[in-house]
Amino acid sequence: MTTPALLPYRPNVGAVLFNRHGEVFVARRADLPNAEGAPGGWQLPQGGIDEGEDPRGAVLRELAEEIGTDRAEIIGEHPHWLTYDLPADLLGIALGGRYRGQRQRWFALRFLGEAADIRLDLDPHPEFDAWRWVALTELPALAVPFKRPIYDILAASFAAFAR
Repeated sequence: MTTPALLPYRPNVGAVLFNRHGEVFVARRADLPNAEGAPGGWQLPQGGIDEGEDPRGAVLRELAEEIGTDRAEIIGEHPHWLTYDLPADLLGIALGGRYRGQRQRWFALRFLGEAADIRLDLDPHPEFDAWRWVALTELPALAVPFKRPIYDILAASFAAFAR
């Protein structure tokens, strides 16, 4: 088994998508056992950066792939890359077993569409099975524990967009 510290971080982007009321889009992971409203299964859209891809382009592509819409514009960017390590029980399993965690660039986006523009069913293997709008301050409590510190940072960094 590879020592976790020797594994690289996967380059990744994340989207904090705001609606016109300043609420944030969260989606429930389809691959986790979920009870309605239970913490941990809800997350922000995020995904890998392809080789040679610009993070700004990657975040728009990921929105289209994961939630079925590109009806958004970038309105902000967290100034630093953020990283998280996978917990021991997910090492060698999550992220294809090739990474220790993710190195992420996060963007704030304004949703320009309507609810019908969000389509979780377009991918043959959807990542999410439900979605909703929440207050930005609710994000950390909805996250799995190992992502909670990043969601705390994002809630502070993008607070101006929630007003």
